[in-house]
Amino acid sequence: MASSGAMDKEYANLVAKIRECRECPLHKYRKNAVPGEGPLNAKIMFVGEAPGKQEDEEGRPFVGAAGMLLTKLIEEAGMRREQVYITNIVKCRPPGNRDPTDEEIRSCIPYLWQQVRLIKPRVIVALGRHAARILFEKAGLQWRSMSQQHGKVYNAEIEKIPIKLIATYHPAAALYKPALREVLFEDFRGVIKKVYREVQRAELGGKGRPRSLLDFLSSKPSQAKA
Repeated sequence: MASSGAMDKEYANLVAKIRECRECPLHKYRKNAVPGEGPLNAKIMFVGEAPGKQEDEEGRPFVGAAGMLLTKLIEEAGMRREQVYITNIVKCRPPGNRDPTDEEIRSCIPYLWQQVRLIKPRVIVALGRHAARILFEKAGLQWRSMSQQHGKVYNAEIEKIPIKLIATYHPAAALYKPALREVLFEDFRGVIKKVYREVQRAELGGKGRPRSLLDFLSSKPSQAKA
């Protein structure tokens, strides 16, 4: 296992490489590449499609309106945004927020696979059909459609790392189609929250959360006064 210092250095080199990348035509249009953000020991990774206008301005993922919704969704699943790693399939904004081309995806996707190897997440949540298609293909799973496969857990392996793979709608879709908003919240409150709790329990050896002094005191039998 790589030391923390070695991992930090490798990650810093990867970020620098992404910010300077010229592998596809998207670099001509960007203000900032958007590598991703979050702790390198994150247990859950969220993967979207590509940065939008505000993300391109700031160089950070999911900071616009869709990002605000994603933050609420993450909280609904019992997590904090700073606990998870967030990135995209493509690290630079396609002009006009169009879909990334296959060429652009092929050029950029090795960065995501390196992020997976470094972070070794236990769970990957694909946000939107483009991310889902790429991740399912990488895992050797058949991708049919978001309507059929959202909110389901798939045991998979990506870059030789065993993960639980979940697809759900992109938060931006709920901004344009309000009917999808409740579907998104159901996925996060339901399966994503359930899987996150399972990961937490596994990290604690199946014993649940550590007991506090308050737990101890509350478990003591009360004594009747004489």
